Amino acid sequence: MDYIATILPPLLQGSAVTLQVFLITLVLAVPLGLGLALLRISRFGILSGLVNGYIWLMRGTPLMLQMLFIYFALPFIPVIGMRLPDFPAAILAFVLNYAAYFAEIFRAGIQSIDRGQYEGAKVLGLSYPQTMRRIVLPQVLKRILPPMSNETITLVKDTSLIYVLAMNDLLRAARGIVQRDFTTSPFVVAAAFYLIMTLVLTYGFQRLEKKYAVYDE
Repeated sequence: MDYIATILPPLLQGSAVTLQVFLITLVLAVPLGLGLALLRISRFGILSGLVNGYIWLMRGTPLMLQMLFIYFALPFIPVIGMRLPDFPAAILAFVLNYAAYFAEIFRAGIQSIDRGQYEGAKVLGLSYPQTMRRIVLPQVLKRILPPMSNETITLVKDTSLIYVLAMNDLLRAARGIVQRDFTTSPFVVAAAFYLIMTLVLTYGFQRLEKKYAVYDE
């Protein structure tokens, strides 16, 4: 236990980096995903096609590859020619990647709403934005909670990929201690940290699902 106490401070510092990446990605990717979903189902064929291509690209290539491209290859693109520091590069890659996944979740949720509700809203004189805000999206949020829960938990685990940019996250901190002390105990402690984070998220989403299930009865 004394050894565990000595390695907790660096692991807690690594956890802080992990949580920062997780929270910033979630705050930015969810609204971006919603916007992309609305463009994806819009009547503007060009915009819908562009968004569809973007989603295909982001979902069809590994997140680690996207992160490495943004960090190493972005400076060599003539139009941009700018190298981002490791943290902004990681955030940009995570947001762009997860926005694509969230967009598909939102799209499926929106398209699951019966068309009769749109027609009823039109009869009531509601505009399309009002229909989405007051009628469609509240129902969509209830329906997409399970897949959103899965993606959010996956995001926690995917934050470990930032070690390729030499960022001192939880996994990199644990690996450094393992290499220094020649023991796997830090990996066990790091696993416990990840399990606690996913447990909190699982509990929160389960509470939300039960809450909305009560309202549906």
